[in-house]
Amino acid sequence: MREKIAESTKSAMKAQDKDRLPTLRLIQAAIHDRDIANRGAGKPAAGDDEILQILSKMAKQREESAKAFEDGKRPELAAKERAEMEVILGFLPKQLDDAAITAAAREAVAATGAASQKDMGKVIGALKQKYAGQMDFAKASAIIKGLLQ
Repeated sequence: MREKIAESTKSAMKAQDKDRLPTLRLIQAAIHDRDIANRGAGKPAAGDDEILQILSKMAKQREESAKAFEDGKRPELAAKERAEMEVILGFLPKQLDDAAITAAAREAVAATGAASQKDMGKVIGALKQKYAGQMDFAKASAIIKGLLQ
């Protein structure tokens, strides 16, 4: 994952791509920050799973910012945020649609033997292990809550 991001950064630098390069540098900085935090906690450098979490969080932040800019009548800033989000999403695995999330949630509920909302943590944990970076867990949480009622 790191190599893919580094290669993309190099190619953007060579092509003088002023749209992608700042976003790629932000991604590298976020990964570097996580590495420093891990080093301070005595953990190894961020692995692919952690990098996927970082990228998912960055994409979600860009989406929220774009919505805020649109609500504030600033379409040019919203477009910039969405462009950054597209660069970030290029490194994430394809996101599951609502039907796939529902199917995965049903499967996880059955696999964990969840019977009530008290068991939501188990189900979410199982989904995070299997679908890290591929699923919007806020949507999954709502679906699971509906299944467990």
